[in-house]
Amino acid sequence: MLARSGGALAGAAIAGGLVAFVSITIAAADLRDVPPLGELSLHAAEQVLLERNREIRAARRAVDNSRAGVLIAGARPNPNLTLQTSNVNPQVGIGPGGLRDKAFDTQFRVDYVIERGQKRDLRLASANAQAIASDEDLHDVLRMQRTVLANAYYDLLLAQERVRITHETAELFGATLSASQRRLTAGDVSATDVKRISVDALRARSDEQSAIADRQHAQFALASVLGLETQAREFIASDGWSELIPEPNLEDVDALLDRRPDVRAAKARADAAWQARELAHSQRVRDVTLGVTYDHWPINATNVQGTGNSYGFAVSVPLFLGNHFDGDIAKAESDWGAALDLVERIIAAARADLARTRSDLDLARERLARYERELLVTAERVADAQEFAYQKGAIGVLDLLDARRTLRSVQLDAAAARADYAKAFAAWRQARPSAAQD
Repeated sequence: MLARSGGALAGAAIAGGLVAFVSITIAAADLRDVPPLGELSLHAAEQVLLERNREIRAARRAVDNSRAGVLIAGARPNPNLTLQTSNVNPQVGIGPGGLRDKAFDTQFRVDYVIERGQKRDLRLASANAQAIASDEDLHDVLRMQRTVLANAYYDLLLAQERVRITHETAELFGATLSASQRRLTAGDVSATDVKRISVDALRARSDEQSAIADRQHAQFALASVLGLETQAREFIASDGWSELIPEPNLEDVDALLDRRPDVRAAKARADAAWQARELAHSQRVRDVTLGVTYDHWPINATNVQGTGNSYGFAVSVPLFLGNHFDGDIAKAESDWGAALDLVERIIAAARADLARTRSDLDLARERLARYERELLVTAERVADAQEFAYQKGAIGVLDLLDARRTLRSVQLDAAAARADYAKAFAAWRQARPSAAQD
């Protein structure tokens, strides 16, 4: 049974979770005084992510909270001390003498609840399972935020590439416009051709300005993920594009699912719900309260009724006359069933995520390979040939401008294909955790 097997998970995995959590915290703390400025690699950005990302910090708080829950669950009941005074005779008063000789009865009582039905063990097991779930949630947040970071990083890299392409295109059109104006003076080209080149030159400058604006937006998006909004304009993505990898080998999907932190968290919560269910049933096992009493009633001239010192013992148990904990048990049963349903939904979603990221990676690889091996090479050759033909007067300016537009469009599409592949590759890596993460 899933919940029963989860008991072993609660006992064995918590130590590994604590080690992983401490290592993550230490790695992040080492970067606390290292502000990321200027050029930024994806690896360096991931290190900053561990320290500055708000979602990760919130997940760490949740882990701390769950660790506190373990301490609370493991605490034993405190004894209860009672000090009581009685038998004060209003006609005699409290009498003369010191405090121990006063004419009233003084009682000291200590009560201690002995929990039965393994209530403490069940509470502790449930809290441990919740702590494991919180730790796995932290790893899942790390996984998702790394994917978000990769998307933002490659969006910035794509924006930088677009700025480069549009700038080179604008410079080329500017140089062509200057040369055409000189040729117009010499009578080699018509004024109409010069105007056409001028229109394309202005459009190229406009595209460059739009690309610069997109780059700024990408910088702010990356800065938001890293929690460094004030330094957004300083970011420059320094990495290159991901290299094309061959088609990845198919792996055992069930083995991958067992390593996914979201699946592990759901299973741990199912185990916690099972332990809570058992705890609800254990409430029908009566706890026993033991009491020890010391009674002091002095005997003297004013208190002839005193009995001196005496001791007593008491045992008390609750009487289940009005509450048989039916509601608590029914709620715990429902929570356990809901936790099992959640495990099924999480596994189904994780399986779909693996299939989707694999499919996206395959499509992105094929698209990028088509651009790099065919379309981009062909467009560059055609553009070079048209440039040479125009210089020799073999074609008109319309053919030249059309070739340049085509090349720029293909270059921009190829850059977008590289970004799509890089993001798909990052998503695929995060969707399939390695065995090293166990």
